[in-house]
Amino acid sequence: MTPQDVLKLVEEKEVRFVDFRFTDTRGKEQHVGVPISAFGMEKFEDGHAFDGSSIAGWKGIQASDMQLMPDANSAYIDPFMDETTLVLTCDVVEPADGKGYDRDPRSIAKRAEAYLKSSGIGDTAYFGPEPEFFIFDAVEWKIDMSGSYCKVISEEAAWASGDKFESGNSGHRPTVKGGYFPVPPVDSLNDIRAQMCLALEACGVPVEVHHHEVATAGQCEIGTKFSSLVQRADWTQILKYIVHNVAHSYGKTATFMPKPIVGDNGSGMHVHQSIWKDGKNLFAGNGYAGLSDTALYYIGGIIKHARALNAITNPLTNSYKRLVPGFEAPVKLAYSARNRSASIRVPYVHNDKARRIEVRFPDPGANPYLAFTAMMMAGLDGIQNKIHPGDPADKNLYDLPPEEDAKIPTVCSSLEQALEYLDKGREFLLRGGVFSNEMIDAYIELRMEEVTRFRMTTHPLEYEMYYSI
Repeated sequence: MTPQDVLKLVEEKEVRFVDFRFTDTRGKEQHVGVPISAFGMEKFEDGHAFDGSSIAGWKGIQASDMQLMPDANSAYIDPFMDETTLVLTCDVVEPADGKGYDRDPRSIAKRAEAYLKSSGIGDTAYFGPEPEFFIFDAVEWKIDMSGSYCKVISEEAAWASGDKFESGNSGHRPTVKGGYFPVPPVDSLNDIRAQMCLALEACGVPVEVHHHEVATAGQCEIGTKFSSLVQRADWTQILKYIVHNVAHSYGKTATFMPKPIVGDNGSGMHVHQSIWKDGKNLFAGNGYAGLSDTALYYIGGIIKHARALNAITNPLTNSYKRLVPGFEAPVKLAYSARNRSASIRVPYVHNDKARRIEVRFPDPGANPYLAFTAMMMAGLDGIQNKIHPGDPADKNLYDLPPEEDAKIPTVCSSLEQALEYLDKGREFLLRGGVFSNEMIDAYIELRMEEVTRFRMTTHPLEYEMYYSI
């Protein structure tokens, strides 16, 4: 779409409001709306002014003026607003020089795409994320000086078999780890996911599949099509927005929190990726599982920088409730074509155009612009320095003898540890001016605030373990 196309769409759809959206450092979409009387071609030329000092991790009050520059190609009609509202995804721009703001995630992702081209390695990076999520009936929590608790309410949950419901207890629900692919009524969320799929396609995001996931209590996945780095991050933000709001319209609540319930699978975000040049897939070759040396070096870069990547691909304290060794989590830094216990998998495909790798340790708490960018930068470092990942791991990595297990590196065990690795190993992210030291420092400071708050808050489990000590 061009700006002229957007203005034509505004007229055709009788749009009443335009919503400018951007993503903050944590990965949450923010928005500001204007009535159609205040919208015209000048918004594409001059942008929309706002105060950047109020966004966590961004500018100080002494330098707060920022511009939102809408991307005409991102336009879609919001399916949830009462009044017809056009949504435009924006870059955050410094008004002084018109350049993308140093800490704007979308601008960082655009710089990454430019760096890929300037490197001469490739011209397009394709990404295909698979964010999992839960749909609950309700959720409660309380944290104050008197104590704390959290509670998930889900009629579909395995623990609800003895509960009383107004309509009666049907008894049809997924068991623990029994949620993968059963038909309704065990899968109670098919219609909600179908509405999510229809809303996604109406907003221009192509859907490929939807299904219940492994965990009880409403774990789901909607698979959407791969695309280039920035557009795929845009689509991931639209997916999150639609999942949250369709669930809300059904009187339910959705979460992309990696580990919201104890004792069952957490939610991951496996990310498929490949590098192309002149219409050719550079990951296709005659090596292991049909991979090229380029693809193997890319894997080597991911493995080398995985612990620094964790700070961006697994950016929540809750992320590390999922990444625990000894359980079904992709903590082992190895690659394999057949072994889903490896953190990097090579999917089986029928032709070279689909050849790709799947990085399995990220989770949907990640900011997609930053996560995709960081993984690509790690992979490019692997290609530039010919970092070979070693032999593939075709054994079950969850069940190795101790001496073999000790030889395979793992992802980080905490956000604090990941932030330390990011601080020390940031150089690969700075190339081409993609990330800056100031951005990384601000990111670490923002996430360390969460670490500190978590460390200082007494947990209910500690009462069980220590109250009678």
